[in-house]
Amino acid sequence: MGTVGLSFGSPTSWAGFDVSTTVSAIVANLQNVETPWKTQLTSLQSQDTAISSLGTLFSNLSNDMSSLTDFQGVIAQKEGSSSDQNVLTLTAADSTAIAGTHTVQVKNLAQTSSGYLAVVPKTSTLLTGSITLQAGTGTPQTITLDSSNNSLTGLEGAINASGVGITASILTDSSGSRLTLVSGTSGAGGDITVSANSIGQALGYTSAASTGSGFSTGTVASVAASTDTLSGSLSIQVGTGGPTETIVVGVAPSSSAANTIYTGSGVNTISGIAGFITNASIGVSAAAVTNSDGTSSLSLTSGTSGTAGALTVTSALADTTTSALGFTSSVSGADATLWVDGVKTTSASNTVANAISGVTFQLLAPSTTESDGSLEQVQVVIANDNTGVESTFSTMVSDYNSLISAVNTQEGLDSSNHAEPLFGSPTLSLLQQQLLNGLNQQNPNGNLDSITANTDTTLAGSIAITVAGGFALDYSGSAGSEAAASTGTLNSIANSGDILSGSISIQVGSGTAQTITVGKSNDTLATLANAITAAGIGVTASVVTNSDGLSSLSLLSGTSGAAGSLTVDSSILDTSQQTITVNSADNTISGLESAINAANIGVSANVVTSDGESSLTLTSQTAGSAGALTVNSSLNATSASPLSYGNTDPYTDSTPDGGSMGGFAGTDVLSGSVVVQVGSGTATTIQVPSSNATLAGVAGAINDANLGVTATPTESANGAWSIELVSSTNGSAGALSITSSLLDTTNTTKTTLKYSNSSDINSLTSLGISINDDGSMTLDTTSLDSVLNADYSGVVGFFQNANGWGQTFSTMLTNSGTSSSTGILSLASASNSNIESTLNADISKEGLLISAQQKSLTAELNSANEIMQEIPTQLQGVNELYSAITGYNQQTNG
Repeated sequence: MGTVGLSFGSPTSWAGFDVSTTVSAIVANLQNVETPWKTQLTSLQSQDTAISSLGTLFSNLSNDMSSLTDFQGVIAQKEGSSSDQNVLTLTAADSTAIAGTHTVQVKNLAQTSSGYLAVVPKTSTLLTGSITLQAGTGTPQTITLDSSNNSLTGLEGAINASGVGITASILTDSSGSRLTLVSGTSGAGGDITVSANSIGQALGYTSAASTGSGFSTGTVASVAASTDTLSGSLSIQVGTGGPTETIVVGVAPSSSAANTIYTGSGVNTISGIAGFITNASIGVSAAAVTNSDGTSSLSLTSGTSGTAGALTVTSALADTTTSALGFTSSVSGADATLWVDGVKTTSASNTVANAISGVTFQLLAPSTTESDGSLEQVQVVIANDNTGVESTFSTMVSDYNSLISAVNTQEGLDSSNHAEPLFGSPTLSLLQQQLLNGLNQQNPNGNLDSITANTDTTLAGSIAITVAGGFALDYSGSAGSEAAASTGTLNSIANSGDILSGSISIQVGSGTAQTITVGKSNDTLATLANAITAAGIGVTASVVTNSDGLSSLSLLSGTSGAAGSLTVDSSILDTSQQTITVNSADNTISGLESAINAANIGVSANVVTSDGESSLTLTSQTAGSAGALTVNSSLNATSASPLSYGNTDPYTDSTPDGGSMGGFAGTDVLSGSVVVQVGSGTATTIQVPSSNATLAGVAGAINDANLGVTATPTESANGAWSIELVSSTNGSAGALSITSSLLDTTNTTKTTLKYSNSSDINSLTSLGISINDDGSMTLDTTSLDSVLNADYSGVVGFFQNANGWGQTFSTMLTNSGTSSSTGILSLASASNSNIESTLNADISKEGLLISAQQKSLTAELNSANEIMQEIPTQLQGVNELYSAITGYNQQTNG
C-alpha cells in the first residue's frame, strides 16, 4: 500500500489545510486492499453469467431429448387418414396404435333413443300426475308433479335432476310447447321406456261472479265426455275460517291424512265426483253439467250465502282418458354395425374406440353399396409421425449446435481480446469431455435382465448370439521383406468349425488377383485354408489356434520380398451362432462380459450398473440391420438374500432406539458387513466373523465392539431368526444408524436372465447425423426419413431403451447442466457462490474498518487543522509579549 503525505502550507498563513481532500486521499489508499477482491468478484460474476447461459442451453437440449425419450412423446405419436371422410373420420391415435392399413365397412350408424310428450298450450300450463322413466337397463325413476313442478318447465327440471339418464328439453312452435326426451346412453342399450304416465293438463277452476248475499259458485273445466276417467285431487274451502278439504279421486279411502277424503277407485267420472262431493257434507253441492258443445263440466255451489260461504277451489284434476301428454317414441336406440378388417363388430356409439388398437374414429354415414351388393371398404391408414420426429430431430441438432458453439466460444478471447470467463476452466474441459463421450456412446442392441448389484450373484448356463449378416473376418498382415515372406491373418473366431460365407481376393506381388468363393466344400476355416493353398496362387493357408483358444486363418506368401507381397481383400463372414458358456471359475456378470468380448464374434458386451442394479448390454460391431443380433439366453442367476435393517421401535425422549434385521434360519451362513453408528458417534464397520458366520456370530461381533448398542439373536414364532438391536442411550443421542451389507449365502434365489432386443441402430451416424471437426452436428433429413420408414422400431429403441443412447445422453445432460443440484454447472455455480460470499464478507468487513478509520482520521485532522489555524494568533501574542518586555517592536524594522 502506498503512502500519502500531508501538505500543511505555511503555519503562519492562517489558512490551515484541506481536511476533506486529505482524508479522501488516505481512504483511497486504504481501499486499494479491496481491489484484487473486487477484481476476482467481477471475474466470478462473469463466470456466473456464462454458466447460467450454458445452463439454459443444456436445458433446451434436455427438453428436446425428453420429447424423444418420453414414452408418450413425439416418437409415440401417430397420424391417421381415411379414404372416405364422408363415412369415417379419425379423431385420435394414441401411443399404443401400430402403424398399418385397415379396412372398415359400415352397415348402419348407432342411434340414440328419443321421443316427446304431447303438446300443451304453453310452458306454464298447469299439469298434474306422474311419469315413470327408464333408460336402457338403468333404474326406473318416477317423477310426481306437485306445486313446485306442475308445469312443463317444472317437469323438465325434475327429469334432468332425477339422474335417470335422460335429458329433457322444451320445444316450442306455433302449435304450442312439448317436452322432448333424449337418452343419455346411445345404442340399443339406452332405449327410453315409459312404464307409467298419468301426466295431463289440470282441469282449472273458474269461479262465477256473486253478490254479497248470493251463494258462491264455480266450474271445473270441461272434459270431452261425461264418462272420461279423471285422476288427481280437488281442494275446497268454504269461507275464510273453515278447513280446506281435499278430495282425492279414484283412490281407495284412507285415514292417514287429515281433511283428506278419498272417493274410492270406482268414483272417477264427472257425475260420480259430483255425487260424492254433494254427499260429503262439506257444505258444498256439486252437479255434472252438459255444455252446449257436448262436453261435461263439474259445477260447485256453496251451501252458505254471502262472504261466509265464498268458495276457494284449487283443481289438480286431470282427464286421463284423453292422455293429453302421452309419450311418442320418435327414434329407437340402435348399435352401429361395422366390419373391421373383416371382423363384424357393433358399437353403441358412433365414436368407436379400440376397434383398431389405440385408434378412435367417428362414424358419419353407412358405407355405400357397391354394384355387386357389397359394402364399400374404407381404408384407414395409421402411420408414424415422421414429420414430427424429423422436426424434433432438427430442433435437437440446432440446440446442440448452439450449446457446442457456446462451449467452444469460452475457449477463446472476446471482442476486446480478453479471455472469456470460463477460459482455461476445468469445468469447461469436463463439459466438452462429457458432450464428446455422450455423442460417441454406442447404443446397445439389447440387454439381459438386471440383477441386484450387491447380492454376490453367480451365473450359470450359456448365451447364444448370432449376428444377422455374420461377423466379418477382416485381413491384417505384413508386407514382407527380402529375408521374410509376407504374412497375415483373418480375424479370430471362437469355433474353427463355424460356417463361413463370402469370398476372399488374394494378389501376390504384381500378379493377378485371385478370388476364392466360399461354398459348401470350403465353408470352414480348415476347408477354406485347403482351397486357398490348392488354388496355386503362391500362397499357403493354415488354421492357427491362438493362446486364448480362438482360431484364425493364416496366409503365407511363397515368395519373399516385394514380389511376394500379399494384397488381400476379405469379404468372409462367420455366419454361425456363437454360444458362450459361463465358466465356473468366473461365473459373475463381469466374467460373462469378458468372455463375450474375448470370443471376438463382432459383439461388444458391457456391464451397466444403475440404482443398485446391474445389466449386461450387447452391442453389434456392425451398424444397421446387417448387424442385428439374435440372442437366446439360457442363463440363470443365483443371488444371496440381503439382510436389511428395519427401525421397528423408534426412540422417544425416555426410550432407546431399536430395530432388527434378518428373518432367516439361525444356522444360515452370512457374508458381508454392517455399519453401526450411535447418535453422533463414529460409524463402525462390523465384518461377518469367519469363525462364526451366522446371525449369532454377527450379534457377538457387534457387542464385542462396545459401540453403545446391544445386539441379541431372537427367534420368532415361525422359527425365523433375527438380530434385535437396542441402543444403550435414550432419545436422539442414542439414535441408531444401521447400514447393512449382510447377505445370507444359504438362503438364495434363482432367476432366469432373459434377453430383450432394443434396436439395431447403434450410433447417431445411422440416423443421418454426422459430427463435424468443431464438434457440431449436421443432419441429413433424407437419411433420417429413410431410417424412419425402414426401421421405426429401431429408432424407438435407440432413444427409449433403458440402456439406450437416448436415455444415457439425457442422463449426461442432467449430470452436466443446472437442472440437477449435482450437475457440473450447478456445482461450479455453487462453488462460485461460496467464494463470492466470502469475498463480499471480506469487502464488507474491510469497508467497516475503513469507515471507522475515515471517521477517526477526519476527527484527528480537523483537530490538527484547528491548531494550525490558531498558530498565527499564538505567534502574534508571543510577539506582543516580547515587545512589552523588551520594548522592541519587531514590526518596525521588519
